[in-house]
Amino acid sequence: MKRRSLLVAALMSTTLPLVALAANVPPGTTLAEDQTFTYRVLDEFSSFDPQVVEDVNGSEVVRDLFEGLYNQDSEGNIVPGVALSHTVSDDNMTYTFTLRQDAMWSDGQPVTAGDFVYAWQRAVDPELASPYAWYMELMSIENGAEIIAGEKPITDLGVSAIDDHTLVVQLSQPLPYFDKMVSHATTFPAPKWAIDEHGSEWTRPGNLVSNGAFVLSEHVPKERSVRERNEMYWDNANTILDRVVTLVIGDDAQGLTRWRAGEVDKTDIPAGQYPALKQEFPEEAYALPRLCNYYFTFNLENGPEAFQDVRVRQALAMAVDRDVIVNAVLQGGQFPAYTFTPGATADFEVPAVDIANMTQADRDAKAKELLAEAGYGEGGEPLSFTYLYNTNEAHQQVAIVASQMWKQKLGIEVELENQEWKVFLENRGAQNFEMARGAWCGDYNEASTFLDLLTTPSGYNDGKFSNARVDELMAAAKSSQDTQPLYTEIEQILSDEMPVIPVYHYSTNMMLDASIQGWPVDNVEQTWYSKDLYKVATE
Repeated sequence: MKRRSLLVAALMSTTLPLVALAANVPPGTTLAEDQTFTYRVLDEFSSFDPQVVEDVNGSEVVRDLFEGLYNQDSEGNIVPGVALSHTVSDDNMTYTFTLRQDAMWSDGQPVTAGDFVYAWQRAVDPELASPYAWYMELMSIENGAEIIAGEKPITDLGVSAIDDHTLVVQLSQPLPYFDKMVSHATTFPAPKWAIDEHGSEWTRPGNLVSNGAFVLSEHVPKERSVRERNEMYWDNANTILDRVVTLVIGDDAQGLTRWRAGEVDKTDIPAGQYPALKQEFPEEAYALPRLCNYYFTFNLENGPEAFQDVRVRQALAMAVDRDVIVNAVLQGGQFPAYTFTPGATADFEVPAVDIANMTQADRDAKAKELLAEAGYGEGGEPLSFTYLYNTNEAHQQVAIVASQMWKQKLGIEVELENQEWKVFLENRGAQNFEMARGAWCGDYNEASTFLDLLTTPSGYNDGKFSNARVDELMAAAKSSQDTQPLYTEIEQILSDEMPVIPVYHYSTNMMLDASIQGWPVDNVEQTWYSKDLYKVATE
């Protein structure tokens, strides 16, 4: 492992020392001759553009193609990327990043602080309409909110290049976890000259100029993408994999079949099959806690009138037997969820909300009582709605089981509708649904990455829930030294109002071939980089 000691100076307050990581190959390891990692994903990627990508799998590719200020190590700690270190001013409002001088774009041009300024201005530019513009606002960058709202020019964004290797960020308020946020794809640099030349086609193979450990050599939409070593990457000498192949296989069972045949090195485990696969392949079947939640979201903007009644929302939430979904349907180490924020989140203590302290029998009885009070169900008006989810066997099984629970316990008729990933995202984002599947994986390891989703201005508040007290508490949390009481109150409000139904908190259920080493099993965000992986020889 290549390690570099870093002296991190400070203007007034000092950041923690950072250590650069590359593939950690133990002495005596025999590497495979063919260093190709092939893995399977469910759907086509939303984009390869760092300021546009909005899905987890797309972000995995973007992390290979581009490199931001910081990366994450195998435990989720920030480590140098393009930035070697940063300093923070006495008032915690100014961050100054020192960039490495050996960072290069794949076309041989140097990576400069100006490339970050351009990318960050691009991310907040209303003309681009980035689906993650709200993330830049969440970072509290000076004038970010006003620019996104169209009230100020992008040049007013609080980011500047003092010189080619010094990036200065001015915040509108202190943000204790700001440095954790700059490992996210939206903050990665972008090559202005390539975008100017190719426009919307700049992310195609042959056009795309990138600064990460890999370059995009092939992309067949909805089928496969290939990325190969970027010879210009500053740490290319310590990258082991030569080639990464991603196959789009829209069926979990088919993905497992191809894993068994040795055609892919990694695939998701189909719902309910983890126990058997763990017994059959004890060293290759994984169930790892993951910083993600799974929920049902009500359309409170133009959904069924019944959803405006909190008693209906509460009844539907209480009738969902999460233990059945987790233990009988999924069987992959997931955790029943009664709060929106997962318990695995750093420095977060799960509040004891009332619904979590009831038995399922008590929840079922209360659900019937609440629905009757609202005038629906037995003796009242019939209730029906459509539940929208993206095409996937596990999502389908969860949908079927939940709809059966609602029908058997409450007499509610639910029509299930599934859509291809991109279409699903468009319709959910445009409020073209009644109830929809929701899921969120933390963009950084702090509770705000989840709770901000349910604030009024959030770009991913698809159900359009709005609560002034939640907005107020989240605003206060950004500069608070003790956020737990604030987050506890927010979770209580969410439990009382139930704008979404928390169902479970994720685990990563995957089959990973024993030849693939270096996977960050201890990183609850499951943020991985192909540059940290390697393939060993097998007999």
